Formats: sequence, C-alpha cells, structure tokens
Amino acid sequence: MATHVITAQPGLETARSYERAYDRAYERIRERNEALMAAQQRGRRGPTPEVFFVKRFDNSRLVKAPDPQRAKEMRIFACAMALLFGLIMTYGWQHLSSIEYGYRIESEKQQIQQLEEQNRQLRLNEAQLGDPARIDQAARQLGLTAPHPGQVVRPDATADPNAPALAQVTPVLPAIR
Repeated sequence: MATHVITAQPGLETARSYERAYDRAYERIRERNEALMAAQQRGRRGPTPEVFFVKRFDNSRLVKAPDPQRAKEMRIFACAMALLFGLIMTYGWQHLSSIEYGYRIESEKQQIQQLEEQNRQLRLNEAQLGDPARIDQAARQLGLTAPHPGQVVRPDATADPNAPALAQVTPVLPAIR
C-alpha cells in the first residue's frame, strides 16, 4: 500500500524523468570524452597499442660502496648544522635572559618605590609621635604632672647641690674571696 501511495504522488514522476534524462546526458558526455581521448592517444603514438610488463627487482644482495667524499661532506654539513643550532640556541637564551632581567629590574624599581613610600610614612609617623606638645597632652590625660625641682636626674649633667642624694656605702676592707 505504501508503494502505491508514493508512486501516485504528482511531483515524483517528474523528478524521476529528470533523473533519467540527466543520466542519459551524462552517459553521452562520458562516451564522447572517451572517444576523443582514444583519438588523441592514437594520434600521438600511432596505431600500435602500448603494452606494459611488470618486472620485479630484488636488491637485497646489493651492497652500497662507501664513498669517503660523501661521508666527509656529511660530517662537515652535520658540524655546520650543529654550530648553527648552537648559535641559535645561544641567541635565544640571551634574548630570553634579557627579557627576564628587564622584568626583574622593573620589579626591583617598584619595590624601591614602595620602600621609599613606607620610609616616608614612618618618618612622618615618628615626627608626629615625637611632638612635645602631643606628648605633654597625652601625659596630662593620663594624670601626670610636671616634675618638681630636683626630681629629674640627668646622667650627663653635673650634680645639683640642692638635690637630695642617694646614700652609698663603701667598705673599709677589701672583700676577700
């Protein structure tokens, strides 16, 4: 039943007829090309056909004779290629090293800038913390007062005769050990 339905479709018959016409035209063109090719071949080589025979060669018993000139040329060529390869690798190594050193230098420059900025910040912080007015204000907030006369002892200054002195004991006899 399905085959009857497919063949009964109206557009299918025309598609098959186009396909058959195309196949016939293709066959005519192929035959014409074959005839032209045969005529050209006959015109080139004459009426005799060419015959090809297969002949097998056995080269397993052949030994290659050493050629000292060729061996010398190959050694020279190999040395030249090795030298060229070495030079190219050296150039590449130097080039990549210079790029690497460039990156290192830039990194060190950035680190120097960061350290200089940090140093500047620390000096500024030191100056702010060492300000006498700020120290006096912080001392007053903690309840500290100004020292009384003679309360401050400076090691590099001469002794004040009015200041109290610490008692010292000096032994009369040297210590025996």
